[in-house]
Amino acid sequence: MRKADHDGGSTLSDIEVRVRALESALVAGGLVEVAALDRIVEVHETVIGPHIGARAVARAWADPDYHRALLDDAAAAIAPFTHTGRVGDQLVVVENTPTMHNVVVCTLCSCYPWDVLGLPPVWYKSPAYRSRTVKEPRAVLAEFGLTLPVETTVRVWDSTAELRYLVLPMRPAGTDGWSEERLAELVGRDCMIGTAVPKAG
Repeated sequence: MRKADHDGGSTLSDIEVRVRALESALVAGGLVEVAALDRIVEVHETVIGPHIGARAVARAWADPDYHRALLDDAAAAIAPFTHTGRVGDQLVVVENTPTMHNVVVCTLCSCYPWDVLGLPPVWYKSPAYRSRTVKEPRAVLAEFGLTLPVETTVRVWDSTAELRYLVLPMRPAGTDGWSEERLAELVGRDCMIGTAVPKAG
C-alpha cells in the first residue's frame, strides 16, 4: 500500500510514511537536527556501503595474493578500502565454489557488517528470513530467484555481535581481462550476503 507524497506528487510506502512522521516528531521536539540526519544518510550512501565490499571482491578475483589475504584476515585486507582505515567488527570471508554456496543470516537479531555492506536490507532483519534460512535455505534462495544445482552444498553462516560474515562470490565467466572497477560493478550487496550471484550480462 502506498500513500501520496504531498511534497512532490510521488508516492510513499507505509514504512516511508512512518519514517517521515518519526523524523518530523524528533526534529519538532528538538531531539535531532535535519542536517544531522541528512549527514547520517549521506555517510551510509557514500562513505560506507556495499561498494567497499564489492571493491574487495573484485580485487580478490583479480589478484591471487589479495584473495589469500582476504580469506586469511578479512578485516585487515578490506581496511584500505574504507575511509577510516579499519573494519570494526571481526569479519570472516567465506568463499563460494562450484560445489559450495554460502549464505549469511543472523538468527538472534540482525547482526550485519555495516562498515563493508552499508545499511542492511529490510528482509535481512525479518523473522521469516532469520528462521527459514536455517531450516530451508534452498527454498529461501529460490524465492530470491537463485536456484542452485542439486549437487551444490548450501552452507548457512549465523552472524553474532562479535562475528560477521561476508560471502566471496564466484567470478562470472566471460570477465577475463576486466578491470577491478568493472568487476566491482557486478557485485551487489545481495551477492555478498549469498542471496544472489553476480552475472556478467
